[in-house]
Amino acid sequence: MTNRRNFIKQLSAAAVVGLTPNTLISQTLPSKTINIPSTPPGEKIWACLMHLSFNFAGGIKSWGGLRTEFEPDQSVWDNAIKSMVNNGINMVVINLDDSVLWRSHPEISLKNSWTPERLREELEKIRKQGIEPIPMLNFAATHDAWLGKYAKMISTPQYYKVCKDLIAEAIELFDNPRFIHFGMDEEDYNHQKHFDYIVIRQNELWWSDLYFYISEAMKKNVRPWVWSDYVWHHPEQFFKMMPKSVIQSNWYYGEAFDTNQTYVKAYLDLEAEGYDQIPTGSYHAVPSQDFKALNPKNIGNTVEFCSKHISDSRLMGFMQTFWMPTTVQFEPTILKAIDLTGEAKRAFEKK
Repeated sequence: MTNRRNFIKQLSAAAVVGLTPNTLISQTLPSKTINIPSTPPGEKIWACLMHLSFNFAGGIKSWGGLRTEFEPDQSVWDNAIKSMVNNGINMVVINLDDSVLWRSHPEISLKNSWTPERLREELEKIRKQGIEPIPMLNFAATHDAWLGKYAKMISTPQYYKVCKDLIAEAIELFDNPRFIHFGMDEEDYNHQKHFDYIVIRQNELWWSDLYFYISEAMKKNVRPWVWSDYVWHHPEQFFKMMPKSVIQSNWYYGEAFDTNQTYVKAYLDLEAEGYDQIPTGSYHAVPSQDFKALNPKNIGNTVEFCSKHISDSRLMGFMQTFWMPTTVQFEPTILKAIDLTGEAKRAFEKK
């Protein structure tokens, strides 16, 4: 049995020669521990997730289905970044997906997507304002409509090549960022039952594909980051298989933090197992509620709860999400979400 570090190296090698990660995972399971430096106390991340692409929701008809053209309004984007600066936000996670005119795979890019040069200009503007940009490519099968035809080739040699190329290009465009977020949330039947085409990886295949993405990041010395909801349904397998090198963002969008709730308890379980965390809240509108946001206390309560229950050395910071396109229609909610994060940050820093 090899350790996890060697296992990930093997997965990388497998990608190069065209083997599938599943071939290797069937032969050996990695050991549990990788030593990763903890976050220094007092140096917290305050992040917001911005959507350049919204096609992670491409299979969700209530959100308008699959976009074919670049969607964000520049004024909304600019105003959101300005609000982040005013609220002391120091990181923005940018959901890229198909809204970049990828050099390696322009065939997946939306019409009028930002060119790599345009993206680099925006990243430089963001950095100059004191905000660290981080790339996100959501490879969960529930949220990969942005991959176009490759979403129907999942876990094949062609799929691995495309993912490898996109990860490498994203890391290059962001000038080797500290982190890259791979999503990997909600890959189950309930979240796809209304889709016309359903793909669900599970067991060894889900893990082997995750290890593949991880290996591609670690080859570039970039730390991988994922959503943690897999632990809600498969805690034993999660804690056996999830590397400590991977940053965990459990997410809970309610306002009452009852530790008997699976979603809340996950923060405690991740802490007990020694994972680095960036707990995630939200303030967002959804079609079924006429786009009315109903959870203004969520991010503040997330910060209060997690700062009490997660060791300072493993609490890397917090992230706020607003699950809506970066368009004029949703600008008031996006700006309110950022303001709520700033309020939570100020309350945290007063303690």
